[in-house]
Amino acid sequence: MKLVTAIIKPFKLDDVREAIADIGIEGLTVTEVKGFGRQKGHTELYRGAEYQVDFLPKVKLEIATLDENVERLLEVIQKAAHTGRIGDGKIFVYDLEQVVRIRTGEMDSEAI
Repeated sequence: MKLVTAIIKPFKLDDVREAIADIGIEGLTVTEVKGFGRQKGHTELYRGAEYQVDFLPKVKLEIATLDENVERLLEVIQKAAHTGRIGDGKIFVYDLEQVVRIRTGEMDSEAI
């Protein structure tokens, strides 16, 4: 089992969610986050004053899935989140040791 974490641009969330659903993967957690990578923030103008925005709004997706689904999941996230511009995001894959569904007590693949 793997935990796939993707950091994407907020306006791409619906596209990614639909792409994930289209390949039959159910369930994800979405968190609004802020951060920066190579784009290093940007300068904005507010009421005539210029100020630096260091942390940009992003969306973090977390998806627990079976090992055999990981490659396809990475492909659809990358394709759906891609704009070709700096700041498109990153995808991380972690090993999951154990998963437990709280309601039923099901474990591992049955809990996903």
